[in-house]
Amino acid sequence: MSDLKKINIDGQEIEVDGAMTLIQACELAGVEIPRFCYHERLSIAGNCRMCLVEVVGGPPKPTASCAMQVRDLRPGKDGEPPVVKTNSPMVKKAREGVMEFLLINHPLDCPICDQGGECDLQDQAMAYGVDFSRFREPKRATEDLDLGPLVETHMTRCISCTRCVRFTTEVAGIHQMGQTGRGEDAEITSYLGETLNSNMQGNIIDLCPVGALVSKPYSFTARPWELTKTESIDVMDAMGSSIRVDTKGREVMRILPRNHDDVNEEWINDKTRFVFDGLRRQRLDTPYIRENGKLRKAEWPEALAAAATAMRGKKVAGLIGDLASVEGAYALKQLVEGLGGVVESRVDGAALPAGNRGAYVGSATIADIDTAENIFLIGTNPRVEAAGLNSRIRRAWSRGATVGRIGTPVDLTYDVVELGTDRAALEKIAAMDHSDKADKAGVMIIGQGALTGDDGAAVLALALKTAQAAKSKVMILHTAAGRVGAMDVGAVTEGGLSAALDGAEVIYNLGADEVEIPGGAFVIYQGSHGDRGAHRADVILPAAAYTEENGLFVNTEGRPQLAMRAAFPPGQAKENWAILRALSAELDATLPFDSLAQLRRALVAAHPHLGRIDEVAENAMVLPETGTLGQGDFAYAVQDFYLTNPIARASGLMAELSANAKMRLTDKIAAE
Repeated sequence: MSDLKKINIDGQEIEVDGAMTLIQACELAGVEIPRFCYHERLSIAGNCRMCLVEVVGGPPKPTASCAMQVRDLRPGKDGEPPVVKTNSPMVKKAREGVMEFLLINHPLDCPICDQGGECDLQDQAMAYGVDFSRFREPKRATEDLDLGPLVETHMTRCISCTRCVRFTTEVAGIHQMGQTGRGEDAEITSYLGETLNSNMQGNIIDLCPVGALVSKPYSFTARPWELTKTESIDVMDAMGSSIRVDTKGREVMRILPRNHDDVNEEWINDKTRFVFDGLRRQRLDTPYIRENGKLRKAEWPEALAAAATAMRGKKVAGLIGDLASVEGAYALKQLVEGLGGVVESRVDGAALPAGNRGAYVGSATIADIDTAENIFLIGTNPRVEAAGLNSRIRRAWSRGATVGRIGTPVDLTYDVVELGTDRAALEKIAAMDHSDKADKAGVMIIGQGALTGDDGAAVLALALKTAQAAKSKVMILHTAAGRVGAMDVGAVTEGGLSAALDGAEVIYNLGADEVEIPGGAFVIYQGSHGDRGAHRADVILPAAAYTEENGLFVNTEGRPQLAMRAAFPPGQAKENWAILRALSAELDATLPFDSLAQLRRALVAAHPHLGRIDEVAENAMVLPETGTLGQGDFAYAVQDFYLTNPIARASGLMAELSANAKMRLTDKIAAE
């Protein structure tokens, strides 16, 4: 039953849900209300008082619009809708007064503040403030906090909006920030001076409406008006978070989140946000050829000729890495299979069934977690495998959802019902009667750790059978951004990785740096960084990173999304598809496309669902046959959150964060 109420805002009558707050109703009416503490994804604090409005017929004082619901307003004496004014003299005077109070202790150091140019306080002081202050006493100063290597603090600028406290507590699930004291002595602080222990802490930089919390790695490197802004997609995990890449010249200066309600909302994890320094280091910017056991620099014609000579007439295996775009995977598949070879994208050995999209993608969307009553985790640690997804699970738990887990106990920031750690626990759960769950919304999340053992296919089959019995939706939580897209184009080999490498004379490695490549084979490595794959290579072909070429990626729920080029590759590095196209010409097996547009047309013609950008297709699932389960606990796919791919391993900041995380696990304070 709807609770619709009529309300008159500045002479405009609209009908809204009675549960809405006045600030939300004003937004629907197209009226902008200034605010500092209110944020639509956080609980209501009502402490900055900037959002004051006048309620006609109400108390003879302004009302905080973020803290009053429409249903609490009284109608007029003749039953007409309640009237709210947002631009009356009372409101204008109240806002000016609030702004004057906020600026009493603010240092007004805008010229040297890193937030200058994108500061809410700056903007709203211009729009709603006055041009002088009556305050002549000395300003208050407070000590800065040490929150770690990511967030720099200037707490004298803090206006106590408590957004950072609410985010870390409610979304990130840590309890290290809070407010102490009253009045002049009130200040935001961290518990016992602790640094923040969260993979989502960088979001408080975006949330802070003043310059109190700024990005430590980005500080004093650029001003917002100097940056070129490119909307793109993240590849640090398989969620496919929407991001904005800001560049200055040829360099990526920072990465920020974009709002996408169905995927990442407006949060991104710290690896996504701060990995950009890895794009500058350890880069491959010229081709190399190994001679007499040593790599030497070469020109493109020589390197392509060497690769073509090695591949001609040999048994070729193509490996597709975790960060490869769909176009790169498709071009490599066309090239290698045209030479009679095989390609494989499941380079971690996960038993994902080829051609059965419902079984390697699942049926659940990320947004389904919000309404789930039962969430069942099998062999996955979402806090490190997909930190943004974990925050959504935490929100569902805070609304009453039950979260069960089969896997080693780890802190996920919410309460978990432990159902066991091994395969025997899964068999026990599968044998139970699940008819009581049929009328409740449920999501089963299966991690790659559960699927990478020798019995991965049996684990998947049993888990899917259990989900079907409970009428639960299934999400296969991938850890590699390029995996689903590569499987969609059929870049798989019967028998998996071992079958693909068996007897291969030449291995074409497209950015697969996590694979142990057997000795004896000739290795051609195409990638962006001098990581493990390049160390083992006989020919190195330097390629663009994800911020340096347009690419299609399919996220863990099966949603195709476009990553856009924000910068250009360094030196002689080229786009991935272009390298493969040039090599095919050298092999006299020219691929049938001369541009990215032509490649995409061929790709979409062969796989139409990849052309429906930002849509999740309905996936038909064929229930695999149940095999024999092995024994032992489920291992988690990601052991170190910060060092999962070549870009992250090239980042000095990620190395520091990884070292800090290890130290946090081992070092105990005296009281412990």
